[in-house]
Amino acid sequence: MSSVIVVGGGKVGAHLASLLIEGLHDVRVVEARQERVAELRTRFGEGAAVEGSGTEAAVLERAGVRGCDVVAAVTGADETNLVVAALARFEFGVPRVIARVVDPGNAWLFGADMGVDVALNQADLLAHLVAEEMSLGEMTILLKLRRGQYSLVEEKVAMDSPAARRTVDDVAWPARCQILALIRGGNLIPVEGAVILEAGDEVLAIAHSDAAQRLAALLGPHRDEGG
Repeated sequence: MSSVIVVGGGKVGAHLASLLIEGLHDVRVVEARQERVAELRTRFGEGAAVEGSGTEAAVLERAGVRGCDVVAAVTGADETNLVVAALARFEFGVPRVIARVVDPGNAWLFGADMGVDVALNQADLLAHLVAEEMSLGEMTILLKLRRGQYSLVEEKVAMDSPAARRTVDDVAWPARCQILALIRGGNLIPVEGAVILEAGDEVLAIAHSDAAQRLAALLGPHRDEGG
């Protein structure tokens, strides 16, 4: 069992924490927003979330950075993730530092000089999938993960989908399903709560095997159950 600090308690950080806790790792989530910390403590337990900025050494110390195995900086700001990575490696000597790249143009910064062992460039990965002109329409499984329990999937929003013309935050997404990005007109759109889903949008998500069908039903054409 590894000791992991996840800096950033948004959708990405919370989902990562959930997977790590499920894998029996010891996890602390560092999050600056008080209301979000309360949500994380309700979800994962009182001791699982630490309030404060991961760019402050004292906050990382409260989270148990001394002696931890991994720090994952996954906030929505590249500058924050870089500062967290540098603190974790050079101030506290964390053996494994992982950082999320939000803007692909900043990817060159995420290297050993900044304390980063692994840079997760989500936008670049998804952009390459688009460039390969993968077939669209029915749900497509792009990549199997975690011994087939999870998959990277692609599904197009139908004209009469229950999710069409609703914001990302208003859609009741299936449990164990993380929306990663939208592709609209060949352009990659980061997922934000106020983004409105439009017919024809291609949704990229990581979904558990038992959530994939529910996701397809949510985004696909409406089916009248009444005869």
